[in-house]
Amino acid sequence: MVTPAQIRAARALLGWSQQDLADRAIVSLNAVNRLERGAVDTRHSTLIAVEKAFFRAGVEFIPAGERGEGVRFLRPSGEQHQRTS
Repeated sequence: MVTPAQIRAARALLGWSQQDLADRAIVSLNAVNRLERGAVDTRHSTLIAVEKAFFRAGVEFIPAGERGEGVRFLRPSGEQHQRTS
């Protein structure tokens, strides 16, 4: 489950305002605001639309684990991870 903090972090990573996210997810600005505040009565379809908008922009959500949750850019397909020594 994506958290309000992850949504805010993903927006920051992309330099998007709440209105930018609302436009790209085709949801209302109020819906984005409610998601980011952690409102419990947010529609599941709204969360899915927001997640898809971020995925299309190349952002991936990292689930919570022992090292914590997060967001990151997806690596373009075929790109190899390069080690630094």
